[in-house]
Amino acid sequence: MSEINGNGKFLVGIYDDDDVVLKAVRDVKKAGVRIHEVYSPFPIHGLDVALGHPRTRLGIAAFLFGLTGTTLALLLTAYTESFDWPMIVGGKDSYSPIIYVPIFFELTVLICALGMVGTFLVSNGLGPTVKPLMYDLRTTDNKFAMAIDMSKNNLAEGDIERILKNSGAAEVNVKQF
Repeated sequence: MSEINGNGKFLVGIYDDDDVVLKAVRDVKKAGVRIHEVYSPFPIHGLDVALGHPRTRLGIAAFLFGLTGTTLALLLTAYTESFDWPMIVGGKDSYSPIIYVPIFFELTVLICALGMVGTFLVSNGLGPTVKPLMYDLRTTDNKFAMAIDMSKNNLAEGDIERILKNSGAAEVNVKQF
């Protein structure tokens, strides 16, 4: 979510169908209009490519969180078996890494999941004190919204409205933040 200055003016095209909005993104970009974002009640395959978003690096973050979890599990079991609660059976240490595979797995998954939740919240600017910008409440139910930031486009408002209508928008609204 990007920050908006106090007086951001947006044209919001409302679409009824996901295929129409996907085609509209290509048509609107071809007409020279810079799209701020497209909001959808569900993921649309290929929309990120059509908008020109770079490939996500969340996989790298997930790998690093998983590696951290595995390392913590290894350190936990080594410490526990060596110092805190060694298991001595028949006068010998019974340290065998194979019996700790469930612990490795569980801590890897736990740390990775918690890390990814935190990464998601931070990267999307979400949190308990953040008030989200809603371009149209119907995007949480059954409509698709294409937001055009007027301050980042050189075309006139009427021209952009006409382009949105020609691309299949059921309605075009002005939203001021």
